[in-house]
Amino acid sequence: MDTKKGIGAIITEYISGLRFPLLFIIVMLFFIVDLALPDFIPFADEIFLGLLTALLSRWRKERAEVPVDGEQ
Repeated sequence: MDTKKGIGAIITEYISGLRFPLLFIIVMLFFIVDLALPDFIPFADEIFLGLLTALLSRWRKERAEVPVDGEQ
């Protein structure tokens, strides 16, 4: 087992474990762009997009249950 992984491999492994990886990436990109653009109500949309990104990053795939020997 190789314990040395690059940052790209770690990020790819983490994102592949998410339930909606494409949605996470899209919201994260919107958040980064929104931080760079000025807006009328400071920090309102940044807070919303930041919380949405954090929520999506915690939404993992469901694990398949493996039956124990002897159980059906």
